[in-house]
Amino acid sequence: MSFMQQGQQRWQQLSGRERRGVAVAGAVLLLALVYALGVAPARKVLAAAPAQHRSLDAQLQHMQQLQQQAQSLRAQAPLSANQARAALEQSIKPLGASAHSAVQAERVTVTFNNVAADALSQWLANVRQNARISPSDAHLKRNAQGGWDGSVVLHLPAA
Repeated sequence: MSFMQQGQQRWQQLSGRERRGVAVAGAVLLLALVYALGVAPARKVLAAAPAQHRSLDAQLQHMQQLQQQAQSLRAQAPLSANQARAALEQSIKPLGASAHSAVQAERVTVTFNNVAADALSQWLANVRQNARISPSDAHLKRNAQGGWDGSVVLHLPAA
């Protein structure tokens, strides 16, 4: 006797009330399975959607600001090597004794000693905006006082 035949025989032996009970229990299990596999994950996605949408909107806004900044930098006329070097030297002055530069042809190495993170960030933005050069290499590490030590290498425009 096969499994199906045994199941049918067992079903026929059940009373009408027991058959309804088994059918209701099966329907409840089926509904629970449909909810667990189909509805619950979709509800979680819908619940998380507004927060994810806000996050993506903020990222989009930030990317658009960066795009505008890049376009404005591209629109600026390039500086000569002497103008870039002068702007670079001007940007180092506010850092005082904690930063000094060494020029070798078109390569400038700026060495930092215990510079605050905010000051370093401001300096990098200033160099990018005013001298129109970007770092090509950086070796920085945090020191015990909470400042930054190391060097940043920049390449000036060709003379």
